[in-house]
Amino acid sequence: MAETDFDAIVVGSGCAGAVAAYELAKAGKSTLVVERGNFAGAKNMTGGRIYSHSLKKVFPDFESEAPLERKITHERIALMDPASQTAVDFTSPELAEEGKDSYSVLRAPFDQWLASKAEDAGAEYICGIAVEELLKDGSGRVVGVRAGEDEITAEATIVAEGVNSLLCERSLGNPRPKPSQMAVGIKQVFELPASQIEDRFLVPEGEGAAMLFVGDCTHGNVGGGFLYTNRDSISLGLVATVSTAMDASNPYPVYQMLEDFKNHPAVAPVIRGAKLVEHSGHMVPEGGYNMIPTYVFDGALVAGEAAGLCMNMGYQVRGMDFAVASGRMAAEAAVEALDAGDTSAAGLAGYARRMEDSFVIKDLATFAKWPHVMEEWSAMFNDYPVMVREVFNAMFCVDGQPQQHLSKRLMPIVKKQGLFKLARDMRGALKAL
Repeated sequence: MAETDFDAIVVGSGCAGAVAAYELAKAGKSTLVVERGNFAGAKNMTGGRIYSHSLKKVFPDFESEAPLERKITHERIALMDPASQTAVDFTSPELAEEGKDSYSVLRAPFDQWLASKAEDAGAEYICGIAVEELLKDGSGRVVGVRAGEDEITAEATIVAEGVNSLLCERSLGNPRPKPSQMAVGIKQVFELPASQIEDRFLVPEGEGAAMLFVGDCTHGNVGGGFLYTNRDSISLGLVATVSTAMDASNPYPVYQMLEDFKNHPAVAPVIRGAKLVEHSGHMVPEGGYNMIPTYVFDGALVAGEAAGLCMNMGYQVRGMDFAVASGRMAAEAAVEALDAGDTSAAGLAGYARRMEDSFVIKDLATFAKWPHVMEEWSAMFNDYPVMVREVFNAMFCVDGQPQQHLSKRLMPIVKKQGLFKLARDMRGALKAL
């Protein structure tokens, strides 16, 4: 191999980048991380949940040192119309079992902790500067990065700069995601005492709740709302697909959707009296398996959200566990290639093999049809929340008038949507899920 400044350069210090840097440094490889934020986590935002299984493979005792907020033991999924919500509320001991557990996190402290682990392992950090392009040799192989006026060389480069990866587009030729494959996320954090969080969300001391909303939270557009409890704060926000958020026929900008969501009767009581302390926005990949770009190149690998690794199932949102796993596998493949003296695409192909054999690609492939189903399923965001409200009103409202059998009260409500249409929609959704 030619003489280079580093064995490996990692672009970005989110979950994927920091884990990749940690694994590379731990294996004795000279590693540089270039993070465009002033510190790791400065530009990162998430609803705030990580499933622990992938993190535990990298840091077996992470629970004792990582800045976790609350273990999630209370799940809620809610259908919303403008005035009501219908929710499925679920608690279970299995949610807290090791290997199945998940935690709410705040990305700024969490990413700083990951970066500290990488630095402790020997990785070097440069923060506050953006990588403007990937350097290539005469054959087109990536041989490093240009950041500002500096050109820094490496045998292997891992691009983990997040969802809006201009490097992947400009330097590696990956296509820009379609508007229907991307969402804009907006989040606010509200301070609230721990005891009030536990009282309002009916969770034991130290445990937490996760809530997902669909329907009126995005005024009937494709997307959804989320709420996660932290130690002494609440993360509340929503995501709306870019293709609908930018549609001129949509009269509701994202910030207005969030304000209306906060004032909805199902949400306003849980943030009553809480102090707003943070507001942030972020792009989110929502295209699933069909938006995964090429992620192995001569001299370079792509990991985390830069590779489109995110999955929104409506009842489950995953991204951080994919990022951690992809960062680990990218580093393992890079170490393997560096030891063999071959960091060509063929030499780095161990990354693709690892990914394809892992839950990351397998899960995304299993649910590949779901993003398209959601994109075309306007009734889920408009008609069905209203139908479900009418069904439960028919069940629970008592006005002193003689009541018919429940089936006779419910059938006219369901027929308004069309029995065959309802059956077809449910069948299509279940096949995709």
